[in-house]
Amino acid sequence: MFLFLDRDGVINEEIRDGYVLNKDMFRFTEGTLAAMPLLAERFSRIVIVTNQRCIGRGLLTTEGLQEIHQYMLDEISRHGGRIDKIYFCPDVDSSSPCRKPAAGMGLQAKTDFPEIDFSQSVMVGNTLSDMQFGKTLGMQTAFITSTLPDTPFPHPLIDNKYPGLLQFAQSVQ
Repeated sequence: MFLFLDRDGVINEEIRDGYVLNKDMFRFTEGTLAAMPLLAERFSRIVIVTNQRCIGRGLLTTEGLQEIHQYMLDEISRHGGRIDKIYFCPDVDSSSPCRKPAAGMGLQAKTDFPEIDFSQSVMVGNTLSDMQFGKTLGMQTAFITSTLPDTPFPHPLIDNKYPGLLQFAQSVQ
C-alpha cells in the first residue's frame, strides 16, 4: 500500500493565516513522531504532497523549504520513520495543475514510483482539497480534524476521520 500525506496540519502544526518559513517555526503535531514508524511498517511508500504558495509569494525560497524539509526528515528518521519523497507546489494560482486538489503531484509520484497503485493508496490530509486530490486519483481518504474539526462527516470526499496522524496510524496496524 502507498501513503500520501499532506504536511501542514497533518505532520506539523499549521500556522493560521501564515506559513512555516524556517525550521524554528516547524512544530510536529502531537503524536506524529510516534505515528511515523507505525506507518513505515504498513506502507511500502510514503510521500508528502504539499501546497507551498509561500514560495510563489516570495516569502520563502526553495532552498529555505528544503532546509525545513531536511529538519523534518531527520527528526522522522531519528524516531524510526521514513518519508520516501516530498512533492511541493510553489504556485500561487489555484488553477495550477500541481496545486491540490489538482492531481499533478500524485501523477509525478506515479512517474517516480511506477509501482504506485492509486486504488491501493491512502491520502491523509486536513482539508477538503486534500480529500478531493485523493478521490480524483482513486484513493481512499483519511481526514485529520486538526484545523477543521467541524467538517461534516459522513462526507462524500471523506472515507475516514481521525483527530490526528497517530490515531490514523493505529487504525491501519
